[in-house]
Amino acid sequence: MVLVYFPFTDFENAKLRPAAVLIPENKYGDICLAFITSKAIEDDIDNLVINQEEKDFSKTGLKVSSTIKVGKIATLHKDLIAGKIGALSKKHIKKLNEILKKIFQIEDR
Repeated sequence: MVLVYFPFTDFENAKLRPAAVLIPENKYGDICLAFITSKAIEDDIDNLVINQEEKDFSKTGLKVSSTIKVGKIATLHKDLIAGKIGALSKKHIKKLNEILKKIFQIEDR
């Protein structure tokens, strides 16, 4: 979990936001991230809600219950990362992987 200057879809502006790291930095300095919103949105298959009532919530670095918008992915240069804020629990990582498999239609063998 990091804070990043996340661009708007029109690339005119950016806002400092939390994001989940999906793929760590590659040799070019790029990092693949999923946008996080402070709104709890549970009705889409591409959302992962992180509830502040959960046991490991404080480790995320988030301030309030939030939603990882797994379908809102961006690859950004590491220079846009303002800093690390926390980490996801193993339970959330497992659920995040399940959502990614559904979105990209990846089947287990």
